Amino acid sequence: MNLNEAGVPYTAFAQLLESQALGAGAVARFRAIMAREGVTEATLLQHDGQIPVRWFREVYPTLDAHHATELGHTFAEQAQLTSFGPLSLPLISAGSVAEIMELLTYLPLITTAVTTRFHPNDEGLTVGLTGHIGDPDLDCLLVTYCGSALRRLIQMLVGDGSTVRLHTSWPAPASVTQHEASLDGHLVFKSPMTFLHVPTETLNEVCRFSDPVAYRLAIADLRESLEHRIGPTSYSSRVRISLDEALELKTCQTVADELSMSASTLKRRLQEEGTTFRDLLETSLLERATLRLLDRSMSISEIAVELGYSDLTNFSHAFKRWTGQSPRQFRESSHSW
Repeated sequence: MNLNEAGVPYTAFAQLLESQALGAGAVARFRAIMAREGVTEATLLQHDGQIPVRWFREVYPTLDAHHATELGHTFAEQAQLTSFGPLSLPLISAGSVAEIMELLTYLPLITTAVTTRFHPNDEGLTVGLTGHIGDPDLDCLLVTYCGSALRRLIQMLVGDGSTVRLHTSWPAPASVTQHEASLDGHLVFKSPMTFLHVPTETLNEVCRFSDPVAYRLAIADLRESLEHRIGPTSYSSRVRISLDEALELKTCQTVADELSMSASTLKRRLQEEGTTFRDLLETSLLERATLRLLDRSMSISEIAVELGYSDLTNFSHAFKRWTGQSPRQFRESSHSW
Protein backbone atom coordinates (compact mmCIF):
# COMPACT_ATOMS: atom_id res chain seq x y z
CA MET A 1 0.00 0.00 0.00
CA ASN A 2 1.21 3.51 -0.81
CA LEU A 3 1.32 5.37 2.51
CA ASN A 4 0.91 8.67 0.64
CA GLU A 5 -2.31 7.57 -1.06
CA ALA A 6 -5.20 9.97 -0.47
CA GLY A 7 -7.11 8.92 2.59
CA VAL A 8 -7.98 9.61 6.21
CA PRO A 9 -5.52 9.81 9.14
CA TYR A 10 -4.79 6.39 10.57
CA THR A 11 -5.25 7.47 14.21
CA ALA A 12 -8.76 8.71 13.44
CA PHE A 13 -9.49 5.49 11.56
CA ALA A 14 -8.15 3.29 14.39
CA GLN A 15 -10.35 5.09 16.92
CA LEU A 16 -13.29 4.60 14.57
CA LEU A 17 -12.59 0.84 14.41
CA GLU A 18 -12.58 0.65 18.20
CA SER A 19 -15.89 2.49 18.48
CA GLN A 20 -19.35 1.02 18.00
CA ALA A 21 -20.08 3.25 15.01
CA LEU A 22 -19.05 0.89 12.21
CA GLY A 23 -20.66 -2.37 13.24
CA ALA A 24 -18.93 -5.74 13.53
CA GLY A 25 -19.35 -6.63 9.85
CA ALA A 26 -17.73 -3.45 8.56
CA VAL A 27 -14.88 -3.71 11.08
CA ALA A 28 -14.19 -7.27 9.94
CA ARG A 29 -14.13 -6.22 6.29
CA PHE A 30 -11.73 -3.33 7.00
CA ARG A 31 -9.39 -5.64 8.94
CA ALA A 32 -9.50 -8.16 6.10
CA ILE A 33 -8.42 -5.44 3.65
CA MET A 34 -5.54 -4.45 5.96
CA ALA A 35 -4.40 -8.08 6.13
CA ARG A 36 -4.67 -8.49 2.35
CA GLU A 37 -2.55 -5.38 1.70
CA GLY A 38 0.03 -6.27 4.34
CA VAL A 39 -0.72 -3.23 6.48
CA THR A 40 -0.05 -3.31 10.21
CA GLU A 41 -1.19 -0.81 12.82
CA ALA A 42 2.41 -0.31 13.95
CA THR A 43 3.53 0.65 10.43
CA LEU A 44 0.72 3.15 10.00
CA LEU A 45 1.32 4.73 13.39
CA GLN A 46 5.04 5.03 12.72
CA HIS A 47 4.58 6.78 9.37
CA ASP A 48 1.44 8.80 10.18
CA GLY A 49 -0.13 6.87 7.31
CA GLN A 50 -3.46 7.46 5.67
CA ILE A 51 -6.14 4.82 5.21
CA PRO A 52 -7.05 4.90 1.49
CA VAL A 53 -10.53 6.24 0.91
CA ARG A 54 -11.03 3.55 -1.73
CA TRP A 55 -11.32 1.05 1.16
CA PHE A 56 -14.64 2.65 2.09
CA ARG A 57 -16.02 1.95 -1.38
CA GLU A 58 -14.96 -1.68 -1.00
CA VAL A 59 -16.58 -2.00 2.43
CA TYR A 60 -19.70 -0.07 1.35
CA PRO A 61 -20.13 -1.04 -2.35
CA THR A 62 -23.63 0.48 -2.61
CA LEU A 63 -22.61 3.78 -1.02
CA ASP A 64 -24.52 6.79 -2.34
CA ALA A 65 -24.61 10.47 -1.31
CA HIS A 66 -27.38 9.91 1.24
CA HIS A 67 -25.57 7.04 2.96
CA ALA A 68 -22.26 8.90 2.71
CA THR A 69 -23.74 11.92 4.51
CA GLU A 70 -24.99 9.77 7.37
CA LEU A 71 -21.70 7.86 7.61
CA GLY A 72 -19.63 11.04 7.51
CA HIS A 73 -21.64 12.54 10.34
CA THR A 74 -21.63 9.30 12.36
CA PHE A 75 -17.87 8.87 11.93
CA ALA A 76 -17.25 12.49 12.95
CA GLU A 77 -19.04 11.85 16.24
CA GLN A 78 -16.17 9.50 17.15
CA ALA A 79 -13.46 12.13 16.55
CA GLN A 80 -11.17 12.86 19.49
CA LEU A 81 -8.67 15.63 20.20
CA THR A 82 -5.91 13.07 19.58
CA SER A 83 -7.28 11.84 16.23
CA PHE A 84 -5.27 14.00 13.87
CA GLY A 85 -1.60 13.14 14.18
CA PRO A 86 0.71 16.19 14.03
CA LEU A 87 -2.28 18.55 14.20
CA SER A 88 -3.39 17.18 17.60
CA LEU A 89 -0.99 19.15 19.83
CA PRO A 90 -1.68 22.58 18.28
CA LEU A 91 -5.37 21.71 18.24
CA ILE A 92 -5.42 21.10 21.98
CA SER A 93 -3.25 24.14 22.77
CA ALA A 94 -5.09 26.60 20.46
CA GLY A 95 -6.14 29.82 22.14
CA SER A 96 -9.28 30.53 20.10
CA VAL A 97 -11.54 29.05 17.45
CA ALA A 98 -9.75 31.27 14.92
CA GLU A 99 -6.50 29.46 15.76
CA ILE A 100 -8.27 26.10 15.35
CA MET A 101 -9.37 27.15 11.88
CA GLU A 102 -5.81 28.22 11.05
CA LEU A 103 -4.80 24.57 11.39
CA LEU A 104 -6.76 23.73 8.23
CA THR A 105 -3.83 25.29 6.37
CA TYR A 106 -1.83 22.22 7.38
CA LEU A 107 -4.48 19.66 6.44
CA PRO A 108 -2.23 18.22 3.65
CA LEU A 109 0.03 16.81 6.38
CA ILE A 110 -2.69 14.35 7.46
CA THR A 111 -4.83 13.97 4.34
CA THR A 112 -4.52 14.85 0.67
CA ALA A 113 -8.12 13.86 -0.03
CA VAL A 114 -9.68 17.23 0.91
CA THR A 115 -8.55 20.78 0.18
CA THR A 116 -9.74 24.01 1.73
CA ARG A 117 -10.22 27.55 0.50
CA PHE A 118 -10.55 30.45 2.97
CA HIS A 119 -12.58 33.62 2.63
CA PRO A 120 -12.78 35.86 5.75
CA ASN A 121 -15.45 38.54 5.75
CA ASP A 122 -17.32 40.83 8.13
CA GLU A 123 -19.66 38.00 9.13
CA GLY A 124 -16.95 35.48 9.97
CA LEU A 125 -14.95 32.88 8.05
CA THR A 126 -16.17 30.83 5.10
CA VAL A 127 -14.10 27.75 4.23
CA GLY A 128 -14.74 25.96 0.96
CA LEU A 129 -14.26 22.18 1.18
CA THR A 130 -13.48 20.08 -1.89
CA GLY A 131 -12.95 16.32 -2.07
CA HIS A 132 -10.41 14.99 -4.57
CA ILE A 133 -11.11 11.26 -4.78
CA GLY A 134 -12.97 11.42 -8.10
CA ASP A 135 -15.86 9.41 -6.66
CA PRO A 136 -18.66 11.89 -5.81
CA ASP A 137 -20.07 9.71 -3.03
CA LEU A 138 -16.68 9.21 -1.36
CA ASP A 139 -16.02 12.95 -1.69
CA CYS A 140 -19.39 13.50 -0.01
CA LEU A 141 -18.39 11.22 2.88
CA LEU A 142 -15.03 12.95 3.26
CA VAL A 143 -16.21 16.55 3.37
CA THR A 144 -19.14 15.66 5.65
CA TYR A 145 -16.70 13.98 8.00
CA CYS A 146 -14.24 16.89 7.80
CA GLY A 147 -16.83 19.59 8.46
CA SER A 148 -18.71 17.65 11.14
CA ALA A 149 -15.51 16.58 12.93
CA LEU A 150 -14.29 20.17 13.04
CA ARG A 151 -17.58 21.28 14.55
CA ARG A 152 -17.32 18.51 17.16
CA LEU A 153 -13.77 19.55 18.04
CA ILE A 154 -14.89 23.15 18.51
CA GLN A 155 -17.60 21.93 20.88
CA MET A 156 -15.04 19.93 22.86
CA LEU A 157 -12.57 22.83 23.10
CA VAL A 158 -14.97 25.74 23.53
CA GLY A 159 -18.17 24.19 24.81
CA ASP A 160 -20.50 25.36 22.05
CA GLY A 161 -20.23 24.97 18.29
CA SER A 162 -23.91 25.36 17.54
CA THR A 163 -23.38 28.38 15.28
CA VAL A 164 -20.99 26.50 12.97
CA ARG A 165 -22.79 25.34 9.82
CA LEU A 166 -21.69 22.90 7.13
CA HIS A 167 -23.38 23.74 3.83
CA THR A 168 -23.42 20.88 1.32
CA SER A 169 -24.06 20.93 -2.41
CA TRP A 170 -26.19 17.78 -2.42
CA PRO A 171 -29.82 17.21 -1.29
CA ALA A 172 -30.72 16.05 2.20
CA PRO A 173 -30.79 12.28 2.73
CA ALA A 174 -34.28 10.78 2.60
CA SER A 175 -33.87 9.69 6.23
CA VAL A 176 -32.62 13.04 7.48
CA THR A 177 -35.80 13.61 9.50
CA GLN A 178 -35.03 10.46 11.48
CA HIS A 179 -31.63 11.91 12.43
CA GLU A 180 -32.75 15.47 13.01
CA ALA A 181 -31.87 15.41 16.69
CA SER A 182 -28.32 14.16 16.13
CA LEU A 183 -27.67 16.43 13.15
CA ASP A 184 -28.79 19.34 15.36
CA GLY A 185 -29.37 21.60 12.38
CA HIS A 186 -25.67 22.05 11.62
CA LEU A 187 -26.00 20.58 8.11
CA VAL A 188 -27.53 22.74 5.39
CA PHE A 189 -28.31 20.97 2.12
CA LYS A 190 -28.60 22.02 -1.55
CA SER A 191 -26.20 24.93 -1.30
CA PRO A 192 -24.37 26.03 -4.47
CA MET A 193 -21.10 24.61 -3.12
CA THR A 194 -19.83 22.82 -0.03
CA PHE A 195 -18.46 25.13 2.62
CA LEU A 196 -18.16 25.60 6.38
CA HIS A 197 -19.18 28.91 7.91
CA VAL A 198 -17.96 30.09 11.32
CA PRO A 199 -19.45 33.41 12.57
CA THR A 200 -17.16 36.11 13.94
CA GLU A 201 -18.39 35.71 17.51
CA THR A 202 -17.51 32.00 17.41
CA LEU A 203 -14.06 32.69 15.93
CA ASN A 204 -13.34 34.88 18.96
CA GLU A 205 -14.33 32.21 21.50
CA VAL A 206 -11.49 31.24 23.86
CA CYS A 207 -10.47 27.58 24.06
CA ARG A 208 -10.34 25.68 27.35
CA PHE A 209 -6.73 24.45 27.19
CA SER A 210 -5.02 27.48 25.68
CA ASP A 211 -1.21 27.26 25.70
CA PRO A 212 0.25 30.04 23.49
CA VAL A 213 3.85 28.79 23.69
CA ALA A 214 2.97 25.20 22.79
CA TYR A 215 0.76 26.43 19.95
CA ARG A 216 3.45 28.66 18.44
CA LEU A 217 6.07 25.91 18.62
CA ALA A 218 3.69 23.38 17.08
CA ILE A 219 2.77 25.76 14.25
CA ALA A 220 6.47 26.30 13.50
CA ASP A 221 6.96 22.53 13.26
CA LEU A 222 3.90 22.17 11.02
CA ARG A 223 5.11 24.93 8.71
CA GLU A 224 8.50 23.27 8.34
CA SER A 225 6.91 19.86 7.73
CA LEU A 226 4.63 21.29 5.08
CA GLU A 227 7.53 22.97 3.29
CA HIS A 228 9.45 19.69 3.21
CA ARG A 229 6.51 17.43 2.47
CA ILE A 230 7.67 14.27 0.69
CA GLY A 231 6.48 13.63 -2.85
CA PRO A 232 6.23 15.78 -5.97
CA THR A 233 3.27 18.10 -6.38
CA SER A 234 1.10 17.26 -9.38
CA TYR A 235 1.00 19.70 -12.27
CA SER A 236 -2.73 20.18 -11.81
CA SER A 237 -2.13 21.16 -8.17
CA ARG A 238 0.61 23.59 -9.15
CA VAL A 239 -1.63 25.16 -11.77
CA ARG A 240 -4.49 25.47 -9.28
CA ILE A 241 -2.24 27.21 -6.77
CA SER A 242 -1.14 29.67 -9.44
CA LEU A 243 -4.72 30.33 -10.55
CA ASP A 244 -6.08 30.62 -7.01
CA GLU A 245 -3.52 33.27 -6.10
CA ALA A 246 -3.92 35.24 -9.34
CA LEU A 247 -4.80 38.92 -9.31
CA GLU A 248 -5.67 38.75 -12.99
CA LEU A 249 -7.02 36.22 -15.46
CA LYS A 250 -4.16 33.92 -16.46
CA THR A 251 -3.62 32.05 -19.69
CA CYS A 252 -2.07 28.62 -20.16
CA GLN A 253 1.03 30.33 -21.57
CA THR A 254 1.33 32.58 -18.49
CA VAL A 255 1.23 29.64 -16.09
CA ALA A 256 3.54 27.57 -18.30
CA ASP A 257 6.09 30.40 -18.17
CA GLU A 258 5.87 30.36 -14.36
CA LEU A 259 6.59 26.63 -14.38
CA SER A 260 9.46 27.03 -16.88
CA MET A 261 7.92 24.89 -19.61
CA SER A 262 6.13 25.36 -22.90
CA ALA A 263 2.35 25.65 -23.04
CA SER A 264 2.15 22.45 -25.12
CA THR A 265 4.12 20.53 -22.49
CA LEU A 266 1.91 21.83 -19.71
CA LYS A 267 -1.22 20.83 -21.64
CA ARG A 268 0.21 17.35 -22.15
CA ARG A 269 1.09 16.99 -18.44
CA LEU A 270 -2.42 18.04 -17.44
CA GLN A 271 -3.95 15.65 -19.96
CA GLU A 272 -1.92 12.81 -18.43
CA GLU A 273 -3.46 13.75 -15.07
CA GLY A 274 -6.96 13.66 -16.55
CA THR A 275 -7.72 17.37 -16.73
CA THR A 276 -7.23 20.51 -18.84
CA PHE A 277 -6.14 24.06 -18.18
CA ARG A 278 -9.62 25.33 -19.05
CA ASP A 279 -11.24 22.98 -16.54
CA LEU A 280 -8.86 24.07 -13.79
CA LEU A 281 -9.34 27.74 -14.62
CA GLU A 282 -13.14 27.56 -14.62
CA THR A 283 -13.23 25.52 -11.40
CA SER A 284 -10.94 28.01 -9.67
CA LEU A 285 -12.96 31.01 -10.85
CA LEU A 286 -16.29 29.42 -9.91
CA GLU A 287 -15.17 28.47 -6.40
CA ARG A 288 -13.63 31.86 -5.76
CA ALA A 289 -16.65 33.70 -7.18
CA THR A 290 -19.12 31.66 -5.12
CA LEU A 291 -17.29 32.26 -1.85
CA ARG A 292 -17.11 35.98 -2.53
CA LEU A 293 -20.77 36.25 -3.51
CA LEU A 294 -21.65 34.76 -0.13
CA ASP A 295 -19.91 37.79 1.38
CA ARG A 296 -22.49 40.55 1.05
CA SER A 297 -19.98 43.22 2.06
CA MET A 298 -18.46 42.98 -1.45
CA SER A 299 -20.24 44.38 -4.48
CA ILE A 300 -20.51 42.22 -7.59
CA SER A 301 -18.35 44.72 -9.45
CA GLU A 302 -15.64 44.44 -6.79
CA ILE A 303 -15.77 40.65 -7.05
CA ALA A 304 -15.40 40.81 -10.83
CA VAL A 305 -12.31 43.02 -10.50
CA GLU A 306 -10.78 40.82 -7.78
CA LEU A 307 -11.16 37.76 -10.01
CA GLY A 308 -9.39 39.54 -12.86
CA TYR A 309 -12.35 40.56 -15.04
CA SER A 310 -12.07 44.03 -16.50
CA ASP A 311 -15.74 44.03 -17.43
CA LEU A 312 -18.68 43.17 -15.13
CA THR A 313 -20.69 41.94 -18.12
CA ASN A 314 -18.05 39.33 -19.00
CA PHE A 315 -18.01 38.08 -15.40
CA SER A 316 -21.81 37.89 -15.31
CA HIS A 317 -21.95 35.94 -18.58
CA ALA A 318 -19.28 33.51 -17.40
CA PHE A 319 -20.97 32.95 -14.03
CA LYS A 320 -24.35 32.32 -15.67
CA ARG A 321 -22.73 29.82 -18.03
CA TRP A 322 -21.29 27.95 -15.05
CA THR A 323 -24.33 27.99 -12.78
CA GLY A 324 -27.40 28.92 -14.82
CA GLN A 325 -27.83 32.05 -12.65
CA SER A 326 -26.50 35.56 -12.85
CA PRO A 327 -24.32 36.67 -9.91
CA ARG A 328 -27.18 38.85 -8.66
CA GLN A 329 -29.69 35.99 -8.82
CA PHE A 330 -27.24 33.73 -7.04
CA ARG A 331 -26.71 36.27 -4.27
CA GLU A 332 -30.46 36.86 -3.83
CA SER A 333 -31.15 33.13 -3.61
CA SER A 334 -28.43 32.74 -0.97
CA HIS A 335 -30.62 34.56 1.58
CA SER A 336 -32.41 31.26 2.18
CA TRP A 337 -29.28 29.25 3.08
